[in-house]
Amino acid sequence: MDREPVNRSDQSSRTGDAGRSDSTNRSSPEFNRRDFLRGSGAAMAATAMAVAATEQQAAAQQQAAKVVSAAPHPVKLNVNGVDLTLTVEPRVLLIDALRNDLNLTGCKDVCDRTNCGACTVLIDGKPVYACSRLVMDVEGQKIVTSESLLSPTKTDDVVTNFCKHDGMQCGFCTPGFVMAVRGYCNQNPKATVDDCRKGLGGNICRCGTYAGVLQAAFDTAQTATPIAKGGA
Repeated sequence: MDREPVNRSDQSSRTGDAGRSDSTNRSSPEFNRRDFLRGSGAAMAATAMAVAATEQQAAAQQQAAKVVSAAPHPVKLNVNGVDLTLTVEPRVLLIDALRNDLNLTGCKDVCDRTNCGACTVLIDGKPVYACSRLVMDVEGQKIVTSESLLSPTKTDDVVTNFCKHDGMQCGFCTPGFVMAVRGYCNQNPKATVDDCRKGLGGNICRCGTYAGVLQAAFDTAQTATPIAKGGA
């Protein structure tokens, strides 16, 4: 049976027409996924950049609100019942202001790490490490140092009891212990020896005179006048 000759030029022409038709369909708006993805990516990137810029601006504004000038500022303090005004930088610690500006050297700068208690003072009646507070933070609060425990007319019981029981040796920790005892006994009158041992756990004596310190604290607690608890 004779076959009809195939016209290859017609076949190629049809194939080319089909290819052009598919290409035309792909390039139409409803089928162009590349342009869609490209546009979506650009929109997402623009949104992310806008959000990041807004967050950075907000963070900068918040940080600017927290910035305090490093220039010295006047600060009003009440130390041992006396109102004073100091001009200090915001970074100055209470211990440095007491020792360097007010010449109240009873609190000792021993460890410089807020763990020995040698710099203990009373702030609103509560024992506090003076090296752990900025001067700016204690403005308006009542600060009491070891210098207040001795006057020409009276010696505080805690000083008398430390001398009586020999609760000292080198003396570096003594002012801090004296203030810690005074503050603890004011808030815990009639405390037992065990109570005093727990209450004075924040102070260290490198010479090991704990027995005398505890006995002095116990005697002080027996004659302490109760005061309202609270403080810094």
